[in-house]
Amino acid sequence: MSVRLVSLMPLELEESPVFAAPAVTAYNLPAYNRPRLLIPWLLFAVVLVLLPFTLSADEARGRDLAERVYNRPDGDDVTTRGSMVLTERGGSPRTRSLIIYRQESGGGAVSTLIRFTDPPDIADTGLLTIDRAAGDTEQWVYLPALKRSRRISADRQGGRFVGSDFFYEDLRDRKVSMDRHTWLRSERLQGVQTEVLESIPVSAGNSVYGKRVSWIHPTALVPLQIEYYEPGASKPFKRLTVERLERIQGYWTVTSSVMTDLEQNHETRLTSAVTRYDRGLPSSLFSKRALEDPSLEARSRP
Repeated sequence: MSVRLVSLMPLELEESPVFAAPAVTAYNLPAYNRPRLLIPWLLFAVVLVLLPFTLSADEARGRDLAERVYNRPDGDDVTTRGSMVLTERGGSPRTRSLIIYRQESGGGAVSTLIRFTDPPDIADTGLLTIDRAAGDTEQWVYLPALKRSRRISADRQGGRFVGSDFFYEDLRDRKVSMDRHTWLRSERLQGVQTEVLESIPVSAGNSVYGKRVSWIHPTALVPLQIEYYEPGASKPFKRLTVERLERIQGYWTVTSSVMTDLEQNHETRLTSAVTRYDRGLPSSLFSKRALEDPSLEARSRP
C-alpha cells in the first residue's frame, strides 16, 4: 500500500536526531578601515546573500529525507492479512477483513491489490492500483454486485475508499518528485526525536491536499504521524497515526495505524495479523483479470 505504515509499542529508539545542523564559523573583521555608515548596508547585504542559502538548505535537507523515506528497504513484494475497522462517534465499529498485496518492479513501478474477504456484504470487493515509474497512476475498483470493475478517474482521487477515511490518493504510490519537500524542525513525538517534513504538491492538480506534514522516525525512516491539509488551510483536517511498528524479516513494518477525520470525528484503523515479504508474487496477480476473479487472487493468500 502506498501509505507505508509502522507499530508504536514502547520502542528502544535513538534519542539523537538523524540530521545534525552544520556548524557555523564566525569571522571577526578588523576594526580599522570600516566606514561607520557602510556597516548597516554590509550587514543587510550579508542577510540577503545568506537567506536564499538557508532556505535552499532546508529544502535540500527535506528532499534528502523524503528520498531516504521513499527508498528505505521494504522488500520486492509484501502480503498483509489484517482488518479495517471504521468507527464514528455514537456508532458501533464496523470491522472488515482484507488482504493487501504490493509488488515493486524495476524502474520504480509499484502495483497494489486490495481484496476484502469479510463480511459478506463487502467480500470480494477489490482495488487495483498501478503506479508507473513515470508517475502516472491507474486505479480500478471491482464491485462483485456489478460483476465488473470500473476505473477511478483522476478527479475522484479525493473520493473515500469503501466509505473509509482513506482517499483513493492515499492508496497510491507517491513519487518524491511530485512534491516540494522542506525540513521544518526536529521534534519529540511519542518519545521519539523525529524529523518534521513538509511536502507541498509541485502541481495543484496532482493532489487533493494542499500540503502534508510528516513526523519521520530517525532509524526506521517511517512516518509516525502525517497531517493532511486542504489547499489554503491553516489547520489539518486528517491525521494518520502509527500505533505499532515492528521489524518483520528485517523490514520496519507498520502493523497498526489509524486515519482520523478531524472534522467529522470518524476514524479508520488498519491492523495487520500476518505480514510476509519477498514471497515471489506473480505479476499476473496485479491485473484486471485477477481483480475481477477472486479465485485467481485467492491462490496467493497467506
